Amino acid sequence: MKKRLYIIRHGETDLNKNGIVQGRGVDSDLNETGRAQGDAFFERYQHIAFDKLYTSKLKRTHQTVAKFIEKGLKWEQLEGLDELAWGKYEGMPSTPKLREDFKKLVEAWNLGHFDVRVEGGESPNEVYIRQAAAMQHIMQQNDEHTILICMHGRAIRLLLCQLLKKSLDKMDEFPHQNTSLYILDYDGKDYSIKTFNSLDHTHKND
Repeated sequence: MKKRLYIIRHGETDLNKNGIVQGRGVDSDLNETGRAQGDAFFERYQHIAFDKLYTSKLKRTHQTVAKFIEKGLKWEQLEGLDELAWGKYEGMPSTPKLREDFKKLVEAWNLGHFDVRVEGGESPNEVYIRQAAAMQHIMQQNDEHTILICMHGRAIRLLLCQLLKKSLDKMDEFPHQNTSLYILDYDGKDYSIKTFNSLDHTHKND
């Protein structure tokens, strides 16, 4: 069964703005910029006949797509779409020590050590498992062909690797900004990217 997925990252929070680690364990609100980003996305894509909206359990995703929810679009929250848990890093400001620790963590992932995680956090392999369960649920819905998914930056990188059958060490090939959009088509067997990390909705003069 063919499907089209619109996958967006949530809008900006004050923690994003100030370089503070969020992750799955920090349920922050959007700031004024983030709400405006969500509104701009709605204005650009409200004409799309989405069959269903899926978000993570975290309110920054709910707030980003609030106007779609208010419009009456069917909505389901899945914990499989939550951000990677950053454990002891969550709520911490960016410091030289944290940046060095984070660099070492990413280097381990780039070397294929996908079970490595921050103390109290999740590994890429653990996120992969819950994302696989979420996507199995989404893709089994036979009456849903055009789907909007709002989730999180690192989680999007991991999900795109999974859907495109790439090793998780390729996750950094997929950049993201707040409310940036990836559109993927599913032909019944494979996924392909049709739109890569788009912020067209933020360009008011387009």
